[in-house]
Amino acid sequence: MSEHKAGSNLEKVLSAGHFAFTGECGPPQGANVPHLIEKANHLKGVVDAVNVTDNQTAVVRMSSWAASLILLEQGLEPNFQMVCRDRNRLAIQSDILGVYAMGIRNMLCLSGDHQSFGNHPESKNVFDIDSMQLIHTVKTMRDEGKFLNGSDVDVAPKLFIGAACNPFAEPFDFRVYRLAKKISAGADFVQTQCIYNMDKFREFMKRAVDMGLHEKCYILAGVTPMKSVGMALYMSKQVPGMDVPQALVKRLRGAGKGKAAEEGIKFALEQIEEFKEMEGVAGVHLMAIEWEHKVPEIAERAGVLPRPVV
Repeated sequence: MSEHKAGSNLEKVLSAGHFAFTGECGPPQGANVPHLIEKANHLKGVVDAVNVTDNQTAVVRMSSWAASLILLEQGLEPNFQMVCRDRNRLAIQSDILGVYAMGIRNMLCLSGDHQSFGNHPESKNVFDIDSMQLIHTVKTMRDEGKFLNGSDVDVAPKLFIGAACNPFAEPFDFRVYRLAKKISAGADFVQTQCIYNMDKFREFMKRAVDMGLHEKCYILAGVTPMKSVGMALYMSKQVPGMDVPQALVKRLRGAGKGKAAEEGIKFALEQIEEFKEMEGVAGVHLMAIEWEHKVPEIAERAGVLPRPVV
């Protein structure tokens, strides 16, 4: 775990041994500040930090750093996401300094969805460095006070460094080693892809614990409540690296007309209960996609409120 002094609420919650609970807020496809604030208000006092996505699925949105600053002004702690798709190392290091200077203390390092998935497929990608190198860049700037070219950073950005992890992509046996590489590159915490196949995740966590990875990094399990049978089918067929068991689709179908959403929430609550007890899991990352208004109810029913004040 990182040695620097915590300026991050999320880091304080985790290092104090509390079960962390983070949320997510996608910036608007425009400069719609009131809409962003409205979404943010549902999360206030309910989560320890809020992930602010960076042009997710390669669709243009308000910049992650700008949306992060708006959340900060609203009294929420942002987890600023940065993808490598759109920036070279000059812009990356510049933005790292910029967000730290403006009071942001958490950063999630991602490669980013390929632009062909999004609404500007003809755009030129950058991928000057990848997510592994991005993690290393932030760590080098923070702990050694050095830029990638070896020159000195005058005031180092003391960021709590996050990474993403997909336990379900093939080849499965490689996933835990990829996680280990991200931790050795400098990740302090990891948030996983949303989990539906609990058997496979139990196996993944067992391997991570056997390797002692949970002692070097905080692992937060990703939970996305299913809203409908249609969403389950879309995620199982269209979203790369997503593993949605047929049993779950059947369960949502069996709930009856108009009741699939409640069944989806019930499954998410069962998952959270199990994660609280699962060795190596330090918290939950709840991605209620465009369903932020449900987060307070889910948090209440999951028994994770009130959040610790550290």
